[in-house]
Amino acid sequence: MPRFSVIVPAYKVQAYLQESLDSVLTQSYPDLELIAVDDASPDACGAIIDEYAARDPRVTAVHLADNLGPGPARNAGLARAVGDYVVFLDGDDTLTPGALQAVTDRLKATGSPDVLVYDHAHAHWSGELVRDPLAHRLSQEGPASFRLADRPALLTLPMAVWNKAYRREYVEREGLAFPPGLYEDAPWTCPALLAAESVAVLDRVCVHHRRRRTGSLLATGTSRHLEIFDQYDRVFGYLAGRPELERWRPTLHRRMAEHFCAVYADPRRLPRGSRAEFFARASALLRRYRAPGGRSSLPLSLSRADRTGHALMRLGARRGYLLLSALRSAGPAAGRAASALGRGLREASLRLHYRIQRLLPLRPELAVFSAYWHGGYACNPAAIEAKLRELAPRMRTAWICGPEQTATLPRETVALRPGSAAYWSALARAGYLVTNVNFDRALVKRRGQVLLQTQHGTPLKRVGLDLHDRPAATPTADFAGLLRGADQWDYLLSANRHSTLVWEKAVPASYTTLEYGYPRNDVFHRASRTQVLELRERLGIPAGSTAILYAPTHRDYRRSRPEHLDFEGLLRDLGPRFTVLVRTHLTYADTDRTWEPHPRLVDVSSYPSVEELCLASDALVTDYSSLMFDYAALDRPIVVHADDWEAYEAARGTYFDLRSCPPGAIARTQDELVDIFTTGHWRGSRSAQLRAAFRARFCPYEDGHAAERVVRRVFLDQPAPTPPIVPLPDRTPAPPAPSPHAPPPPSPEPALSHVWP
Repeated sequence: MPRFSVIVPAYKVQAYLQESLDSVLTQSYPDLELIAVDDASPDACGAIIDEYAARDPRVTAVHLADNLGPGPARNAGLARAVGDYVVFLDGDDTLTPGALQAVTDRLKATGSPDVLVYDHAHAHWSGELVRDPLAHRLSQEGPASFRLADRPALLTLPMAVWNKAYRREYVEREGLAFPPGLYEDAPWTCPALLAAESVAVLDRVCVHHRRRRTGSLLATGTSRHLEIFDQYDRVFGYLAGRPELERWRPTLHRRMAEHFCAVYADPRRLPRGSRAEFFARASALLRRYRAPGGRSSLPLSLSRADRTGHALMRLGARRGYLLLSALRSAGPAAGRAASALGRGLREASLRLHYRIQRLLPLRPELAVFSAYWHGGYACNPAAIEAKLRELAPRMRTAWICGPEQTATLPRETVALRPGSAAYWSALARAGYLVTNVNFDRALVKRRGQVLLQTQHGTPLKRVGLDLHDRPAATPTADFAGLLRGADQWDYLLSANRHSTLVWEKAVPASYTTLEYGYPRNDVFHRASRTQVLELRERLGIPAGSTAILYAPTHRDYRRSRPEHLDFEGLLRDLGPRFTVLVRTHLTYADTDRTWEPHPRLVDVSSYPSVEELCLASDALVTDYSSLMFDYAALDRPIVVHADDWEAYEAARGTYFDLRSCPPGAIARTQDELVDIFTTGHWRGSRSAQLRAAFRARFCPYEDGHAAERVVRRVFLDQPAPTPPIVPLPDRTPAPPAPSPHAPPPPSPEPALSHVWP
């Protein structure tokens, strides 16, 4: 008897069915049977199912003579199920990696409940992956298992069958079955939750529910959407046969009203000729099943307009309902128009304010800083600002950032909110302007102002004018605007000769290049071992663990965040001695995390200082991120995970072939990456040789004094680079944390081990 019976109905999903079946059969927990039901699909679904059944004994193929719909198709699969638990999956959806292992672990931890509810994410046709917004209602705090009465908010989750695992004995005892027709999930889900003696939750995305652009019946205009009324007749018919569940009537009534209103509001579903009939039938059912005076157990999250809409539908007041909908639609439009007018007036007044401020004298003692498009206190500008206050205490400094970032600023630095009057006053009158990206395009640099452009990385990928022939990387590039901004730079900071040559060609202007090294890396030569240990403790890195900082860059040829590593498999294969710190690129800051929690996986994407993450780690794994050039200054191991070099180079373009001069070992697959660490090659002699050559080429000035050289040259007007550059052999970067585990002796490695031939 398998642990799970996974039932997959299939109808007109031939383009997605293989991916769906593979997501089940490749689960790390293999104790399952897969029952794939061909619902008389006119495409190749039946043949695909037969192919899988022929090569995997866990697959049972079921073919229906006629198309009966997803409900009867699931019943056909359920009749053949013998697993402890039943899991349903639509033929175009997928299980996430490790989902069944997580489900079985949770079932054991919660005492084998009747129903386990887990989370899902919507996989949109555009590639966007969005976790369900009600995921917080799956919190695992409190009792391991419970009755629905203890967590009634579970009824607000999508009325779906595929986000739960059901104990098969419970399903058979209750006689649960699917009816024909659309919206068949409601008459299954409500009884399954209401009658369960024990329910548990799993706060993990186990299903990717596909949102297709076309082909979904629920997004197709058809009178079949009227079948929703038959389904709710069945829900309340079930309730009528269970007097002990009568107290749930108000709750189910409200859930029904929400469902009816959602269907009626969707312009894709109901044909024009069916809308009046839908409203009338919805009104009749809402009146028929209403429990006068009853109180819903669901959280009170409805707005007053929603409650009014429910009441109007129940009363059959269709004109009133349409008027309310029109007012709700017009309200935001009117509000947007008023807001636009207000913004226009405000922007006009600020432009006038800025022009007036530019007529006033400069404040040579004021320096304004910004980093990463007005983010927090970070990167080269932050290191320069701190050194400026140390060497020139007469100077006053201000930092441009949003309110959410002000906590990152030193107490001595004034915060400037972007777009405010104070912001424009500072840009107009500050003697010095420092940034690692660009200031507002409306900036007009005055005579006497000094603008220092620090940049924020050594360029491996093409930049500036070198992107003219790379439309995938710059679909809306404004090269003229780029050069107008560069014309205002007085100084450009460079970390090495390679960067100097690239910037002078890619962004030609009359600035002076300061080849001084990057101030943000000064901390690498000033931090002590004690500080490194404190950082590791703050980040939650276990004592004695080898901490790998994984920091990939973004992909110009992709809109969604790429997932290059299977973290669960990586940590399993690396073993308990390793901890992975994941630092996603800031381009993906607003996207949801798609990996699952793990005790040795630390998400440091929002950690304010990447330099501190470097200090806390023992090794860097990256792809083509410029962080490798900074990390080389630490003289710690670097491993390049280049699984898509050809695609990256074709889309973005690079200034040199990283494969010819890497900073360490190169892995082309996850298996190679694991092998590099488990054999010790990541810290072997060949990797050390590669790193030394890379460091000599790209870190000639990273000696801990770059910020001082910049401050003395730009702010104190001392022409010679002071202090002088410390020779590479005489530098002492911060030591890594000591490990009680001696590193495994590297296997004999050939000269080109793990490096492209």
